[in-house]
Amino acid sequence: MGRLMRGHAIAATLWLALLLLASALPAVAGSDIVFDRPRASGVFGETVTFSTTFRSEQPPRRVELLTQVPGGEGQGVEFASVERTGDDTWEATAYRSGHIVPNTRWDYRFRVITDDGSVVGPVATHRYADERLEWQVLEGDRVNVWWHEGGDSFGRQALAIAEEALASASELLGVGEMEPIDFYIYSDTREFRQAMGPATRENVGGQAHPSIRTLFGLIEPRQIGSDWIEELITHELVHLVFHEAVDNPYQYPPRWLNEGLAVYVSRGYVEGDRLQVHGAAAGGTIIPLEGLGGNFPTRATRSGLAYAESVSAVDFFVKTYGQEQLVRLITSFADGTGLVEAFVAATGDDLAAFDEAWLESLGAEPPEPYGPREGEPGPVPDAWAA
Repeated sequence: MGRLMRGHAIAATLWLALLLLASALPAVAGSDIVFDRPRASGVFGETVTFSTTFRSEQPPRRVELLTQVPGGEGQGVEFASVERTGDDTWEATAYRSGHIVPNTRWDYRFRVITDDGSVVGPVATHRYADERLEWQVLEGDRVNVWWHEGGDSFGRQALAIAEEALASASELLGVGEMEPIDFYIYSDTREFRQAMGPATRENVGGQAHPSIRTLFGLIEPRQIGSDWIEELITHELVHLVFHEAVDNPYQYPPRWLNEGLAVYVSRGYVEGDRLQVHGAAAGGTIIPLEGLGGNFPTRATRSGLAYAESVSAVDFFVKTYGQEQLVRLITSFADGTGLVEAFVAATGDDLAAFDEAWLESLGAEPPEPYGPREGEPGPVPDAWAA
């Protein structure tokens, strides 16, 4: 682990040095390097190719591709390959491969560095689309719904649910105007999981990607007309509004709070979840909230329990402290408040005390923690004892 961390530190230092070096280079006069408009190609399942041609009397020392998600912070920098195509004309190309979530957009441009300095070319935008399916789209005030099966009536129903869910969640968490959101609804499990990526768990029915303002959901043909439509759409939109309400560069709230709120708003603390939680409490298999701060368990039974416990904890919070304090807890993260401070401000005590009170309300004993334990102290060397 130590070597891996040092390797990352060295790589980060090299990238920082590269960026500082590029920023320190003087700008070349605009007439010395002339760019054509940059180009990009590639849809879902294909490598994305970025390219540009430019004229420069001086051979470039290097060319870089600069990318940024619209509205995002930070900028990606990667080397481009360069080929001479004429006496003073050049073509630069860079590639992006591996899994990319559909609807990802990049603002991109190229930077050419010569002995005299650097110059940045014009900006273009590329959208990585899933073109395997024939999408229909309905644009609402703040949500655009994309679907490929179910007819116009299904699309109108999904859009109405989405607009109402977004308005309700925004009002609850005090989130103001937001940029439009795209919601893609797949009807085929295989196509949905391919779009979400190879690490997607089998029990996942939706995903929220706030960085690209895109939500994804799986609604199979047999589920059209069921309550699942409203639950799924509302659940994923709550995730996006939650992100807007807590976004900060320091610390993200625990996973159970995010998922618990999404379940609480989309379907409530239903009887099935209650039975799971109380059964785990009685059987000694409850997962304390400390164990639900990050990724949930992978086994379906434990994953389902994690979601049930999350909504149970949110329900307990609301009944104990009130909805206003829950909102205060969530929104305090946006100010950079730490986890301990956020709970103290909202409840008068820290997360450990809340966890203990929640477990006590279920009649559950705190389980023994798994994982590494502190070892017994070893013998003291004679030289140290002298």
